[in-house]
Amino acid sequence: MNRFILKYATAVTIAILAIFAWVTSRRISAGGLGSIIVLAATTAAIWVIGTFVFIYFWPRITLGGFKRIFIRHGLGEGPIPVNTIYAVPESPSQSALSGSVIATGTDDVLYFGGWLDVSAGPRVLHVPEMEQRYYSVQFTDPTSGANFAYVGKRTTGTSSGDFLLCALTWHGSTPPGMTRIDVPHNAALLIGRVFVANENDRHTAYELAKLIQLRPTKRP
Repeated sequence: MNRFILKYATAVTIAILAIFAWVTSRRISAGGLGSIIVLAATTAAIWVIGTFVFIYFWPRITLGGFKRIFIRHGLGEGPIPVNTIYAVPESPSQSALSGSVIATGTDDVLYFGGWLDVSAGPRVLHVPEMEQRYYSVQFTDPTSGANFAYVGKRTTGTSSGDFLLCALTWHGSTPPGMTRIDVPHNAALLIGRVFVANENDRHTAYELAKLIQLRPTKRP
């Protein structure tokens, strides 16, 4: 849906304006000045209201699309269950050949992704020792489209670690050695990247990406 909108946005806009121009010209030729004013006012109101509605719902449509793709089709090897991270072994340009949603971006990284849901309780994001290699995990709020947290070289370093992901209303204690990350609306799209130095480094980067995982919290 998003690709369709982006591809045909200009044509659809031109068509809408052409229809409005045709209706306006018909009103003018019929001598209905009063109805033209009403039409213009109605169009302006719909345009303003529609803009706010579009801005409000667009993140939900976009992120909801990612969720459906992940849990129904996956990124190359079948559906990805909720609270599971899948690492893509191919570069974005290679993924484009298979029609993967991860088909854009730089070929200097491998991508991974998953859908996080902490409504039933916290989850733990585990990252391995990355040995100064660049990587990042981006947390995106599905209701606003804003990135509310990052884990990676630039924010948390490259040492191995565990991050407790939980709802804002969760009042449990954070286990020693973990860093708490609050998930504003109980769910998030996770998109990650691991740097690839060259083609010979791709296997190593992929093995590291597979070690970045979502796990349940340990029960006492």
